[in-house]
Amino acid sequence: MMTDEQEITAELTAEAMAGVSDVPLSVTFAAKSDLGRVRENNEDKFDWWEPDSPEVLKSLGRLYAVSDGMGGHAAGQIASEMALKTIGKVYYADPAVDPRDALERAIRAANTLVHVTGRAVPSRAGMGCTIVAVALVGSTAIIGWVGDSRAYLVRGGAATCITEDHSLVQEQVRAGILTEEEAATSGYRNVITRSIGAEENVQPEFRNVPLSAGDAVLLCSDGLTGVVGDTEIGEAVCSDSPSFACSRLVDVANEKGWPDNITVAILRVNGVQSESPEPQKEPKETEPETRERGFLGLLRKKSVS
Repeated sequence: MMTDEQEITAELTAEAMAGVSDVPLSVTFAAKSDLGRVRENNEDKFDWWEPDSPEVLKSLGRLYAVSDGMGGHAAGQIASEMALKTIGKVYYADPAVDPRDALERAIRAANTLVHVTGRAVPSRAGMGCTIVAVALVGSTAIIGWVGDSRAYLVRGGAATCITEDHSLVQEQVRAGILTEEEAATSGYRNVITRSIGAEENVQPEFRNVPLSAGDAVLLCSDGLTGVVGDTEIGEAVCSDSPSFACSRLVDVANEKGWPDNITVAILRVNGVQSESPEPQKEPKETEPETRERGFLGLLRKKSVS
């Protein structure tokens, strides 16, 4: 069991099973979640799933997600955990469903569970969370999100935000009330307009992004983007392995003093996988100097039959 004083690293190459021609990309994935310098509880969570079944892997691919919880008395942490467990379960419930539709069903199911729980349990009133998830199906990343946790495409050394925050300041930017620069320093930048659990129904948004060898997708909570810019994100992801890049970005956010939990997940496309009879795994890398303040979630394979 992990504690806030532990820091564990794991990085793996997730190879598609032999003979599954519709899953042509091999990827390296790593993630880190850190308590930060102010909070006493980490309400951020991440998770990932890879089916054991070649048929399910072919139709629904792999799934990665980050959630940022909200609500007092550990309710935010519980909301994040509930949302991620529900998303993984519902997404893979019916392999015949279109991946985008499956992801929407999963996010809506998570919203329903968190909303009902918040209304039924007094100590969890007001619980909720954001979600950003990517389903990697073939060479396409299907991004779904609610709230202000973000997804970035890192390509050619530059990071581009794929998602658009569901936040008050983003609405003001769209309306021409604020510039992007003003929004970044606004006292209302943490006010979100859409979240998992706040209302009976939720409308997630989606983007499809074709991926090629060398591309990377980064998922993160606002604990990173509150103080770390797109240029720094692009430089870190392109200059280091995913595990080292996660640690580097978390350290930068902590050094800049952002008062929140910080979570970063990176999946990097290595290239088109070979049709070899045995999947090949890259060796784990040694994690740089650890920090007692945070913890790094242990990556574990999620078997989905």
